[in-house]
Parts: sequence; structure tokens; C-alpha cells
Amino acid sequence: MSRTRLQRRRAWFQAGFFALFVLAPVFDILRIDLTRHHAILLGMDWTLGIDGFIQGRGGIATAAFNLFWRGFVPLIGGAALFLWIAWRYGRLYCGWLCPHFSVVELINGLMLRATGRPSLWERRPLPRTLPDGSRLRVNAWYWIPTLLAVFGFAFLWAVVFLTYLLPPSEVYGNLFSGSLTRNQTIFLSAATVALSVEFLLARHLFCRFACAVGLFQSLAWMANDRAMVVGFERRRARECADCNNACDNACPMRLKPRTIKRKMFTCTECAECISACSQVKAGRPGGGLLHWVAGEQALPVVSGRDPAPPAPQARIRLEPRVRRAGEG
Repeated sequence: MSRTRLQRRRAWFQAGFFALFVLAPVFDILRIDLTRHHAILLGMDWTLGIDGFIQGRGGIATAAFNLFWRGFVPLIGGAALFLWIAWRYGRLYCGWLCPHFSVVELINGLMLRATGRPSLWERRPLPRTLPDGSRLRVNAWYWIPTLLAVFGFAFLWAVVFLTYLLPPSEVYGNLFSGSLTRNQTIFLSAATVALSVEFLLARHLFCRFACAVGLFQSLAWMANDRAMVVGFERRRARECADCNNACDNACPMRLKPRTIKRKMFTCTECAECISACSQVKAGRPGGGLLHWVAGEQALPVVSGRDPAPPAPQARIRLEPRVRRAGEG
């Protein structure tokens, strides 16, 4: 299946952030060193500045100021910025940066080739005809790269998590020399098993129901009716009759992109549905029926109040999901 320009760009963002996720501890960009009992940020020691007070060498006012300036300001400021981005653009971090979601999509694609389903919980195989018109070839041999990806990424993540807590030189040195400590071995073993189960059985389920980062983004997004969202051109809905629900099939979170916003609570703004629709409608007048919209265009249409569209283009508005071909 060919990828659209938008999806190729998103893949580069994901790859870059995944590399940053893996290498940040190695280059002391960000980590918490349990051996030093403080964080390291951009190669510098980041402490709360209260050690002197604890040891009886400083005043309470200085300690309180340091705690506020070095602890609460970065934490609250960073959280506020993150939630503002989510309030305006939705779960953009999930769809474009999150290293976990990158693994989710990769394993989804491999499992689709191995079984015809993107996950073990999919009720029925997806259509073999892909949005670009090519045919999906299902081959059970793809279980081999699928399982290698599951266990390989699980082990990689376990090692990376450990380097955020202990000096990376120690972790990688002990790993390559086969001299891991007992606690390091227990951590890596338990984390690898847990992540393997999650990657194999509950990838997008974790993103939808268990990820706190995703949940807070979704809550912020739902609070803004004018936030960026996938909009559906209802007035062209009849054009969906000759489509095999390509947008639904493309969604890695298994959502229905043509439905109303509150039913897309966990949308990651990955735009796979938009890309799929644009491929199906490539070369046809008007192009795809799904687009990112924001502001007034993102507001849901109130029942019984369907205003006339402004000329020359019809306004894109969120609407209830259109009936699929063959439904009653």
C-alpha cells in the first residue's frame, strides 16, 4: 500500500521522536538518575534546591522559593502547555510523536498481513482491497516478523526505561558484557513480559482505555467545541456508497471517523482516515470527504438547524455517521 505525502511526513515525525525517546538518556538530555538522587536535564544536574535546608544549612524561605521555581513552575508550566495543545488540536502528541503509538501502528500493519485483521480482537477480516486500489496479500509467514516486533520492541522499551533510571553506560555495559545485576535482571524480565503481552494483545486498547497521557488530552480536546477535528462532508455522503468503508478500516484506534466528535473521544489525529479517503477519491471531483476542520467548521450541526452552505464550497460540518452500503 502506498502512503500519502501526509503519512510519510507523519512517519518522519514518529521516527525522529522515537529516536529521541531512545537516545535522550544516553546523551543526558533527560533522565532521573537514582544513583545521584536527582534528575539530569540537558547535561546539567536538576535538583529541587532544598538539600541545604534538609541538612540545616539554609532558610525555609530559600527552600520554598527553590521548590516553587525548580519544581512546580516547570511541572505546571509544561503540563499547561501540553494540555493547551491538546485543547486546540486534540491528541496530536499521540498520533504524531508518541513512541508507543508508533509501535502500535507497526504491529497493526504486520498483524494485518499475517491474519487479515489489525488485532486479534477484530471481529472479521478487513477488505483485501486497500484505499490505493492495491490488494492485501495475507500470509501466515508474517507472524514471524510480527512476533519478532512484539518481543523485540518490548525488550527495547524495557532497556530504555531502565536507562531513564540508572546511568545508561552502566545498563548497556552490563547488558553487553552479560553482567546484569539481580535487580536489573528482574526489572528487564518483568518489563519485557508485561510489554510483550500488551503489544501482542492490547495495543490500541491500552491507548483507548489505560493511557493517562491520552486520557487527559482527550478530556482537554472535548472541552473545546472548536478544536481541530476530522470533519465529514455530509452533502456528499452518497459518494460513500461505492466505498468499502476505507476510512473505518484505516483507523488504528478502530474508530468510525464519520461519526460525531464525542464518539471519537480517543482520536489521535493521525489522519489515516483522511489519507484513506483521499486515496479512494483520487482523481475525482471534490477529492476526499474527510478533512481536518477547526473553529466554526468544527461545531456540530444542531438537529433541525442545517444552514445553507456558503458559496462556492459547502461548509464541512461534523455529522452522524452515514449508513454503509448494504445497511438497513
